[in-house]
Amino acid sequence: MAKLPLEGVRVVAIHLVWALPYACQLLADFGAEVIWVESLQHFPRATRGLMARPPKELVPMLGSIGRGFPDMDPGERPWNRVAAFNIHMRNKHSCTMDLTRPKGMEMFKRLISTADVFVENNAVGRMPKLGITYESLKEVKPDIIMLSAPGYGNTGPYNKYVGYGFNVECVSGFTSLRGYPEDAPTTCSSTFWMDATSGAAMPFAVMSALHYRKRTGKGQFIDFSQSENLMQWYGESIMDYTANGRVQGTLGNRHTSAVQGCYPCQPSPRRIRPEVFAPKDFADDQWINISIFNDEQWQGLCRAMGNPEWTKDDKFADALSLYKNHDELNKHIAAWTRTQDKYDAFRILQKEGVPSGPVLDDKDVFADPHVKERGFFQEINAPECGTHLYPGLAWKMSKTPGSIRKPPVRVGEDNEYVYKKIMGVSEAEYEEMAKEQHIGMDFI
Repeated sequence: MAKLPLEGVRVVAIHLVWALPYACQLLADFGAEVIWVESLQHFPRATRGLMARPPKELVPMLGSIGRGFPDMDPGERPWNRVAAFNIHMRNKHSCTMDLTRPKGMEMFKRLISTADVFVENNAVGRMPKLGITYESLKEVKPDIIMLSAPGYGNTGPYNKYVGYGFNVECVSGFTSLRGYPEDAPTTCSSTFWMDATSGAAMPFAVMSALHYRKRTGKGQFIDFSQSENLMQWYGESIMDYTANGRVQGTLGNRHTSAVQGCYPCQPSPRRIRPEVFAPKDFADDQWINISIFNDEQWQGLCRAMGNPEWTKDDKFADALSLYKNHDELNKHIAAWTRTQDKYDAFRILQKEGVPSGPVLDDKDVFADPHVKERGFFQEINAPECGTHLYPGLAWKMSKTPGSIRKPPVRVGEDNEYVYKKIMGVSEAEYEEMAKEQHIGMDFI
């Protein structure tokens, strides 16, 4: 079997929540040895769940992060069972040490001496408070690469502010572009683009630094501002202001086409428990997206709807008229889509050359024939969670394909490997570390 692209690269991580854990999973999927340093004394809230030991009866009230347990049961070790954690923790190793004590910091530095990269996304000031800086790590490993990824970067007037996805998106201007024009920004959903975009970009930053080190023999510090990375994704809105003095605001489902919208279809039975996951008013929502860019596509939509009389009105005679009367047009289109199954409407519209597609929920995606044929979802047996389908590799490489070699990592499950094999700790010293509660598999 061909070696994986990043085989031989060791990454030590102190990562939290979603962005950097996802980035480290991408590195691990393609061969990097990622070692996550955890502390039994400090529960990583929003990373391994919202609570270390939530009562089972409280689980339904803990939100999407807190209640993502198999069968809604937190089990004996809830921190190993949360879906929001397990989804980006495969192929990694976990070791435990308390960095607030001298012995723990000694072991951490021994581990760093064997590493190529150290990554962290804690609040600015947290790592220096522990005695971890790029300068201190260079004393241990002169060519170390360090990536630090706080919400607003390591410099500037906002650098000390704690940044989570939602507040970073607000400060970066992204929230003002989401949602519907008639709604307040408070209606935005909690789908955090900041984490997803940062998680995808950070491996590129790490690999660029590795490439530089290979050429020069020198490591470097990477100041990764997650807010600035996010702003790259809506640069056209920023340029619109700098070039035209125009503040874009929310567009809803509208875009640059004459017709753009998301329209309701015939309801279908609820796929998951509405009493837990959604208000019953929204339990059977089904939708389809439709876009019209030219007259030919408009005529195709008219044919698909049976050429109703209202389509002959002068208000809908050309692209400009369609755009000006979009609100009224939406009501007409929705009246037709409400009579259709979303898949049936999709096939009718596609046959007429109309760009369209059903809005898929989780169950739809799992059943999608295209995703199935490509083998995207992969079965993983996690020791304390059972066997489930997980999203697979982010991309496919013909010569050096990544692989899922290890299930989502449990707290401290690789302590022996990290301490004894990598750091060369003696049996007596290992036992002493365990006695002092640096080493273990349960939060204290």
